Amino acid sequence: MPDNISLPGADWTAMTASYDDRALLLWETLVVADLHVGRGTGGNLELPVGSGSDMVQRFQSLVERHDPAEVVIAGDLLHSFQTVPRSVESTVAGLKSACQAAGARLLVTPGNHDTMLDSVWDGPTETTYRVGETVVCHGHEAPDVDADRYVVGHDHPTISIEGQRQPCYLVGSGQYRGSDVVMLPSFNRLNAGVEVNEMRASDFQSPLVTDADRLEPVVWDESGRETLSFPPLGEFRRML
Repeated sequence: MPDNISLPGADWTAMTASYDDRALLLWETLVVADLHVGRGTGGNLELPVGSGSDMVQRFQSLVERHDPAEVVIAGDLLHSFQTVPRSVESTVAGLKSACQAAGARLLVTPGNHDTMLDSVWDGPTETTYRVGETVVCHGHEAPDVDADRYVVGHDHPTISIEGQRQPCYLVGSGQYRGSDVVMLPSFNRLNAGVEVNEMRASDFQSPLVTDADRLEPVVWDESGRETLSFPPLGEFRRML
């Protein structure tokens, strides 16, 4: 089972959360971000053969392991298209089916790439979605609701450690209007991601990041099925 963690923020330590395969479990809500279904080597190309099924299998495994009451996709379910390839429709249908089989409600908070979401998704959507005192959104624009903490995607964070780049979560206290921010890595393995080692707040696309030095990287180690936590980026840079 994935590690139980205590994330920063008022009353946050009273809540048990779990990291697992680029996802975050909050109570009975599973959150994933930036699936970019249909992203290939560029533009409007379809996914390489097998990539869609790999994503569905990983998604299904998460749902089966955690048995959530609901799953929230925190934006960019789709990549950008002029027309939606059939492989994309099939992958989205697989995600729906995985939730239906587990009795979990699936909801999308649309991101900036979800311009054709309506063509493949007729389920519930919310610009922001509240889970207790936490608000889930894509993070490409400033949310118009207050919360103790925000769970977002958008920037696809990765971190380089000893020459190896790994997708990572970023956990920061007091990042946005005094509230905490947890940024998820892209769920899509094809996304190379953005290396955050030397990034400053102004380098992030999300306006919710205001002090990059205080962001703490967390890497999910699939082989050991455990989390690896690192010092805040400001301190981590001095260690390299």
